[in-house]
Amino acid sequence: MASAESFPPSSLQADNLIHVFWDEGILKHDTGTGVFDTGMDPGFLDVLEKHPENADRVKNMLSILKRGPISPFISWHHGRPALISELLSFHTQEYVNELIEADRNGWKEICGGTFLNPGSWDAALVAAGTALSAMKHISDGHGKIAYALVRPPGHHAQPTQADGYCFLNNAGLAVQLALDSGCRKVAVLDIDVHYGNGTAEGFYRSDKVLTISLHMNHGSWGPSHPQSGTVDELGEGEGFGYNLNIPLPNGTGDKGYGYAVQHLVVPAIEKFEPDMLVLVVGQDSSAESWKLLIGALRRVIYQEKSSQSLYYEGNPITCNAV
Repeated sequence: MASAESFPPSSLQADNLIHVFWDEGILKHDTGTGVFDTGMDPGFLDVLEKHPENADRVKNMLSILKRGPISPFISWHHGRPALISELLSFHTQEYVNELIEADRNGWKEICGGTFLNPGSWDAALVAAGTALSAMKHISDGHGKIAYALVRPPGHHAQPTQADGYCFLNNAGLAVQLALDSGCRKVAVLDIDVHYGNGTAEGFYRSDKVLTISLHMNHGSWGPSHPQSGTVDELGEGEGFGYNLNIPLPNGTGDKGYGYAVQHLVVPAIEKFEPDMLVLVVGQDSSAESWKLLIGALRRVIYQEKSSQSLYYEGNPITCNAV
């Protein structure tokens, strides 16, 4: 947890701070080593690689927030484990029971590359609860921007199944809490390199949540990820037209990303007029990532004047993704 010395000067008002929610309990999720995400040792390698979803990225982000240039503008807050009852606002009881049983048994590969190891369930509960705490902080009027630094990630987790290293949909739970707390409409912008299929699935039939995902054009990858992330997945019933997919070709740079944000994302959010914006910040969508080939959004946010309107309407809250 952050110490008192890391808190910002008292002269800074709460509205001007980034309220960061963190709990060391998320580090209990140990994804192990192997070949890529298989968790397997073929027996002829001297050095096995860490699972791609490991704690290093979160640890580095934590150090950046504590010691980096924006550290004076951060207010630190403790996370907490989510209650089982809170999970049911997004996930089904049957699915939650499956995860609880897997934890009791000590180990289970829930789906390809997604391992529930000893400590993983506790970490998943802390990640979900920390995201909920961040949303409650903003919903209660204690600031404008909150950031939940959490793992295991969540945006692939659907109401009834795990997917893509994700067990519980942290962002989806936060969105539902915002609605339950009085928000009329919530917009979700997912900038992870992969389609935020779990969040989209959870609100696919709702006109109260606009889900937008910028991702590489990877399509479906099996039974745990049947959604394709293509432009024709628009929602169903009352939610038709409230799911916006923006699949980008591999190699898309800052200009292409900026064009998509300026001409597709911003107009959609402005037209929707949400009370709250949830930004799902995957850490694998920069050109420096081993997985991806899409330029970072950071320069777009700071250099494209129009995209700053994302922060004019409503209250942003950010959650980590894969």
